[in-house]
Amino acid sequence: MKITVIGTGYVGLVSGTCFAEIGHTVTCVDIDESKVAMMRRGESPIFEPGLNDLLERNIKAERLTFSTGLESVKDSKSIFLAVGTPSGDDGSANLSYLFQAAEDVAKNISDDAIIVIKSTVPIGTCEKVKEIVAKNTNKKFHIVNNPEFLKEGSAIEDFMRPDRVVIGHNDPEAANAMEELYEPLVKQGNPIYMMSNLSAEMTKYAANCFLATKISFINDIARLCDTLGADINEVRQGISSDRRIGSHFLYPGPGYGGSCFPKDVKALIYTAKEHGHTLRVVESTEDVNDEQKLYMATKIKKHYGSNLSGKTFAFWGVAFKANTDDVRESPAIYMAQDLIDAGAKVRFFDPEGGPNFMKAVGEKYHKSIEEVSNKYDCLSGCDAMVTVTEWREFSTPDFSEISARLNEKVIFDARNLFKTQKVLDEGFTYYAIGKKI
Repeated sequence: MKITVIGTGYVGLVSGTCFAEIGHTVTCVDIDESKVAMMRRGESPIFEPGLNDLLERNIKAERLTFSTGLESVKDSKSIFLAVGTPSGDDGSANLSYLFQAAEDVAKNISDDAIIVIKSTVPIGTCEKVKEIVAKNTNKKFHIVNNPEFLKEGSAIEDFMRPDRVVIGHNDPEAANAMEELYEPLVKQGNPIYMMSNLSAEMTKYAANCFLATKISFINDIARLCDTLGADINEVRQGISSDRRIGSHFLYPGPGYGGSCFPKDVKALIYTAKEHGHTLRVVESTEDVNDEQKLYMATKIKKHYGSNLSGKTFAFWGVAFKANTDDVRESPAIYMAQDLIDAGAKVRFFDPEGGPNFMKAVGEKYHKSIEEVSNKYDCLSGCDAMVTVTEWREFSTPDFSEISARLNEKVIFDARNLFKTQKVLDEGFTYYAIGKKI
C-alpha cells in the first residue's frame, strides 16, 4: 500500500518508518526543510532506540522517502495525520495544525482515499475533520481514527508487536483496508478492535488517563509511607501480585511527564467540563502529579533549609524517562527551577536529553545550570546527588567514586534506584520516595 504520513514528530516518524519496514511505500511529510533534509540522510531528529537503523535500511530500499510537499497524497491509499495537538493555556487541545493538515490533504486526495487521524484528538474531532475535508474536495473519502499506544523508549517494539490495534470507522470499506494494513503486525494473535470513531477517540484518552492515575496513586501512597514508616517497595510487591491490579505503572517516582500523559489528562478534563461533567478522579491525578514533581525538592529544603544559596546539586538525568531525549513536562525542569529559585545551582548529566533540557528550562535559569558529559564529573564539588531519570547506567554506580566527588555524602533518590541498606552501609545520608530508611 502507498502511504503518506503528515507530520514527522515522534508518532509520525516512528509509524511511517515501521510501515515501510513491513513493506509499504511510505512518504513522510513535514514543513521543516532542515528536518526533512536530516531525515533524508538517514538521521533521526529524535532519540529512539533502533530508529536510525530502520531509517537507513528503508531509505536504502526506497520504501521510505521524505518531502516538504504533498505530491505523494494523490497516489496514496491511506494518509495518516500525525501532527501535534498541544495543550492550550486552558488545557484544551490545539487542533489548528490538524485542521490545516486536513484541509491541505483534502485538496490533493484521489477517490476512496482513507484519511487516518493518528494524532490524539478530543472526542468528536473526527466529525470536524470530515466537514473540513468535504468542503475542500468532491472526491469520495473515508475518515478513520487510529490512536497510537507507543511508549517512548520502546516505540518500535510497541508498533511492530502491538498489544492491540484500535480502529474507529463508520464504513466497512475503510475498516477492511485498515485491517489489511495492520494484519502483519498482529499475527501473534493480538486483537484489532473495530469501533466507532467516537469510541476510538475516547479509548485513547481513557487509556492514558488511567495509566496516569496509577502513577499518581502509587506516588500518593508512597508519600503516606514516608509519613507512617512503611516501605513502598514492599507495599508495591504486596499489591501488584494481585492480577486485578498488576505491576505496570506502579513505580513511585518524581511524577509523570512527556508528550502524552500531561497533555491528555488536561484535554480530557477540559472536554468533560465542556459537557458539564467533572472527572474527579482524573483531576485529582493531575493535582497529585503537580505536587509530586516538587516532592524531592521539598525533601532537599527540609534537609538544608529553605535558603539554598551556595549549594550545588548534581542531577543524574533530566529526560522525563529513560531511553528518550524528550524532556517535555519532565520533573527535572520543575525541580531545577524550584531549587534555583531558592538560591541553588544545578549541574546535570543526561545521556540524551541535555540540549532539549536547556531549551525547556528557560533562559532565566541558564546562568545557574551547567551540563557535563560524564555522570561522575557531574558530582565534583556538588553538595548532594539527585537521581531524576532511571537510565540503566545509573542503577549500579561506584559509591566510593560518588563519595570522593561530593562535598557531602548525601543522595536524594527520586527514582528509588538504589538498595537502601547498600547506600546506608556506604555511609550516605539517603532520601528516597516512600522507602523505609
